[in-house]
Amino acid sequence: MGIFDWKHWLVILIVVVLVFGTKRLKNLGSDVGEAIKGFRKAMNTEEADKAPEQTTAQQSGTPLNQPHTIDGQAQQVQDPVTRKD
Repeated sequence: MGIFDWKHWLVILIVVVLVFGTKRLKNLGSDVGEAIKGFRKAMNTEEADKAPEQTTAQQSGTPLNQPHTIDGQAQQVQDPVTRKD
């Protein structure tokens, strides 16, 4: 017998039903479900908005995750300071 025994949960459920009523709990459940659906829809549209940006970068020929190199020519510089040892 712990603090989270099934009997304790049953008592808590009965108290919640008595305080809020079954109609309010049903409305609360449907509101939570609609909020989750809206969140999923927003996440899917956000991913769809990002997809065209990625395709334009891939069409340019340079993958985004590859390192870029800069071509250049190295020249030797003469040290104007002469050392006396």
